Amino acid sequence: MPTNTLPAPASHGLHLGAAFETLDSRVALDAPEVGAVAVVGLGYVGLPTALGLLAAGTEVIGIDVSAERLEAIQGCDVDLLPSDLERLKEFNGDPRFTLTDDPAALADARTVLVCVPTPVDRHLAPDLRALTSAAATVVEHAVPGQLLMLTSTTYVGTTRDLLTEPLTERGFTVGEDIFVAFSPERIDPGNASHTQDTTPRVVGGAGQETVDRAISVLSRTASSVYVLPSPEAAEMTKLWENTFRAVNIALANEFADNCRVLGLDPIPVIEAASTKPFGFMPFYPGPGVGGHCIPCDPHYLLWQLRAERVTSPLVEAAMNGIAGRPHHVVRRVREALGERGKPLTGARILIVGMAYKPGVEDLRESPALEIFDELVHEGAQVRFTDSMVRAARVAGGIQESVLAPEVHEWDLVLVHTVHPDADLAWLNDRDDVLDATYRLDGVAAKETL
Repeated sequence: MPTNTLPAPASHGLHLGAAFETLDSRVALDAPEVGAVAVVGLGYVGLPTALGLLAAGTEVIGIDVSAERLEAIQGCDVDLLPSDLERLKEFNGDPRFTLTDDPAALADARTVLVCVPTPVDRHLAPDLRALTSAAATVVEHAVPGQLLMLTSTTYVGTTRDLLTEPLTERGFTVGEDIFVAFSPERIDPGNASHTQDTTPRVVGGAGQETVDRAISVLSRTASSVYVLPSPEAAEMTKLWENTFRAVNIALANEFADNCRVLGLDPIPVIEAASTKPFGFMPFYPGPGVGGHCIPCDPHYLLWQLRAERVTSPLVEAAMNGIAGRPHHVVRRVREALGERGKPLTGARILIVGMAYKPGVEDLRESPALEIFDELVHEGAQVRFTDSMVRAARVAGGIQESVLAPEVHEWDLVLVHTVHPDADLAWLNDRDDVLDATYRLDGVAAKETL
């Protein structure tokens, strides 16, 4: 089946879709040969990517520096969507799926995808250690004819700095005997509505052969591929996507606070505004923002702009609002307790849900961690319950989830994250529930943030 080529707006790129019949025949007949694909980093992005490629009939070499992670994958003890977990069980032991911590295996791949985390440090500066190390390893083991593609969110120019220039120093001619591209990941952990096969991908690479090779790989798991003129444009696309979300989440939180001052519930207001068929997209307030994208990615842009002595006031204000949201939650906890004549010091507080979002075990950047620690610092006695998180490192130690919270005495219950399988009916008889989600269904929560 030939690939359909449609001009992008203003002819700045090509939107390349395909009339695919099944998930296992996602490549046009005239596409370049894909061969084995090495996936470097088997976390929340790399592992689902590897499983998607396997399902499309691709040989995959999964590489991770963590022996513990590789063991967890082999034991199917990992946080995945149910559909991906079934795929993992199917492909574990399959000769087309190799798991290793040996970077020498990179030489056996025709394509290398780098899917390592790019967090920020406690000063909100980019932490590029994992990406720099992974890219250096990929360059060291690169062989002629390979396509090397970064997918980790990062600053504009990373692909050039960490792949193109080092490869050139090794004697390669990028675009001729080796190929380099950037295609930001678009995986939404825990969300079965946004799977890889229904989500378009973007890619930027120099030269037609680079683009053709990238499309051959990406189209195996994506609904379509949008081609940009350079890796830098693709890098900026990812920053724009997630900064857009950060700014609008910060706005939603601010409007929710404004609604509270005016005695309004923000959720009906948002739902009413959502009836407008143009010019509005709903974003919802909450206790803060977690995960590997929204709290981190905009800081890569701000960090790079600071080096150019340039400011981005709107983005900076939004990120300040997001960073301060957990402290706002603690302030509301103090107020809610005060309204009941109880001080925060010594109060018995239960946090419901520690994961950063429903349906995942992921604690990375979860606002609940900061909320927990600040409450403890203020003298409260804090515990948590979470059906997906067995234990968490909080307040300087490891604490396990409370299995039967309804049998304990609490001065206040703070609802932070509600998993799809969570049974919170026991909250119905309480009048000390503070709902930080704003969307607690089926529970007569007395207060929101």
